[in-house]
Amino acid sequence: MTPESVHEANAILREKGYKESQLGVFATPKPTKMLIKGPKILSPFADSPDVVLRAVRECLPTSEELGTRTLTPHELRACLER
Repeated sequence: MTPESVHEANAILREKGYKESQLGVFATPKPTKMLIKGPKILSPFADSPDVVLRAVRECLPTSEELGTRTLTPHELRACLER
């Protein structure tokens, strides 16, 4: 995991309309994991940087599309399995 991966994922979230206080990607104590967390996701989603970046790019709707709904890690996993 590199700081660039975290920065890239957070840049994508900003492009999708999320504020850092709503949804963010963070490094974890494990060097091979990144974490998506915030009040717009029911519980944190942790996986490898490649998987987290793919989830952010392909599976997270824009903030406008999500509206007042809260995402679940289950939804992200289901999307990644397609």
